[in-house]
Amino acid sequence: MFGKDGTAMYELIEQQARQAALELLEQAGLEPGQMLVIGCSSSEILGQRIGKGSSLKAAQAVYRGIAPQLKARGLRLAAQCCEHLNRALIVERETARAFGLEIVNAVPKPDAGGAFAVTVYGNMADPVAVEQVLADAGLDIGGTLIGMHLKAVAVPVRLTLDKIGRANILCARTRPKYIGGPRAAYREM
Repeated sequence: MFGKDGTAMYELIEQQARQAALELLEQAGLEPGQMLVIGCSSSEILGQRIGKGSSLKAAQAVYRGIAPQLKARGLRLAAQCCEHLNRALIVERETARAFGLEIVNAVPKPDAGGAFAVTVYGNMADPVAVEQVLADAGLDIGGTLIGMHLKAVAVPVRLTLDKIGRANILCARTRPKYIGGPRAAYREM
């Protein structure tokens, strides 16, 4: 798929990540201050099994594609770590405070947290780890299982692409729960 030119490969990954982020953000309708959770297997992006070929270059390409889109819209990023950190998340300290999230003591590494979490940690102004968030939308790159970090009613979002590199992607937005009975009225979502 990628050939021998590493530069072109990472440029393609960045382009695909940007496209996925733009399509997700357009369909999710997030407002400034809301949170997007991203789980990213750099191993899967490069065609390896999750956790078996972590790549900082692939993770950095994904970050370069997505982070500017979030910043331009005033959205908060939560980067999910791998299972070796119990799927903790990396967020800005200010985000942890704003959402009342308990900060835990962990610093991601490529083999305990994952390359994407390491990349996000290295690019945030004041990164911290938290155990759990309830995000408004999510992007799962490579089967990282972000569902535990989405609000209760997740709605699938279909994009025009289904992979970043060789990794399958799944996206979701969330919506408020419908409550009440036969007399209840609901706003269009």
